[in-house]
Amino acid sequence: MKISRLILALCLLAALPARGGDYARYYQNLPLQLHVPEAPVIPSNSVLLSDFGGVADGVTLNTEAFRKAVSALEKKGGGHLIVPAGIWLTGPIVLKDRIDLHLERNAMILMSPDKRQFIRPDGKAAPGITASKRKDVSITGEGVIDGNGEWWRAVKRGKVSDVEWKDYHRMGGTDAEEGSLWYPFDLKNYPNVADDYKRQEKLRTHLIRFTDCERVLVSGVTVQNSPKFHIVPQRCRQVSIVGVTVRCPWNAQNGDGIDLMNTSDVLIADCTVDVGDDGICIKAGAGAAGVKDGPCSRILVRGNTVFHAHGGFVIGSEFSGGVHDVAVLDNLFSGTDTGLRFKSARGRGGRTSKLFIDNVIMSDIRDQAIVFETGYVNVSVGETGSMAETEEFQPEFCDISISNVVCRDARIGISVSGGPSAVHDVTLKDCTIFCSECLSDVAEEVVLTMDNVKLLGY
Repeated sequence: MKISRLILALCLLAALPARGGDYARYYQNLPLQLHVPEAPVIPSNSVLLSDFGGVADGVTLNTEAFRKAVSALEKKGGGHLIVPAGIWLTGPIVLKDRIDLHLERNAMILMSPDKRQFIRPDGKAAPGITASKRKDVSITGEGVIDGNGEWWRAVKRGKVSDVEWKDYHRMGGTDAEEGSLWYPFDLKNYPNVADDYKRQEKLRTHLIRFTDCERVLVSGVTVQNSPKFHIVPQRCRQVSIVGVTVRCPWNAQNGDGIDLMNTSDVLIADCTVDVGDDGICIKAGAGAAGVKDGPCSRILVRGNTVFHAHGGFVIGSEFSGGVHDVAVLDNLFSGTDTGLRFKSARGRGGRTSKLFIDNVIMSDIRDQAIVFETGYVNVSVGETGSMAETEEFQPEFCDISISNVVCRDARIGISVSGGPSAVHDVTLKDCTIFCSECLSDVAEEVVLTMDNVKLLGY
């Protein structure tokens, strides 16, 4: 039985299109020169998770089964770890070189609600799935990776209904700020992992994180309900994120979808994002550390759909390492708070160059269709934020071309804060933006070059 299932899995893998080999189609008719990211090289070896003691009953903890399966593939030089249909409850999963984590249809990897499973010896929390300093790593298939984020995230009373508020309290938890916040601290069924709710809040981590990796692919899967950000390549090279669905509740704190950090040679294409914070976001670190880690560069964002998010496509707030050579083409934003969002502040800013944004369709944008924020203050839940006490690392949004934007029903068309040194050499061409409240709110002395731009209202 196990042999026949393995043969079937191998046949299904063989029937899949070449991973990365067909992505050249996204690189046609680009406004700048970019290269298709190199695909991970994965040997043909395959193992089934169930052959290593894994049980897909949603109750059995499979952390050790994942560890053993990865170790077995590593000894073979890599291969495909096949996760069959079922619910595979687990703690952290650590991937190694030349390994593909492949989820079959109706397979769900569910992170344990017991936060103790994720606390490392150094006291920090491990991501759900991680790879560090690895080459040729992929996550593929038709299954779901669920972070069980409600067991980690604080909840703002003003963002939930009475029914939802009661549901959270059925879990136990702790009210704070005169009842305006709920924390998953002192829960009924699971112990705390910190001395107080604020310290535990700071332990929240990402669902999938790749750090210092080369040749990374995430394809086909659904990634949902992270404790914090969902997919985070950090200081990586040659990354493809294609045909992925990323989703979480609209009110999930820090529920970013796809965040690139100091990462280069990237394709994000044909993804669907519906999240609680920024949708597709580019970051490049804050201050001197961001400069050391290098820029985000040579990036193609094409053919994606973003539903709820704080911003459909976002740069910032930290990008001291710089952002350059980026094409954002043929994307749809429907129901986002803002459409194109550029945000930063002193101490965390950098310089952009060679940014080309074309053919963006937007509808039902709650605030601005296009916004530049140069005094952005990052505020953690339950705390008050402030700008850094420095004049270094000022944001400079420049050398940006935005064309063929069609937006229906934004509250504000274009908004710019800051002076001409922070926002300059920005061109808008052939855009139509229909606004319900304010056509333009641009700071004095800031000059935007506009050619055939229609800002319309009631």
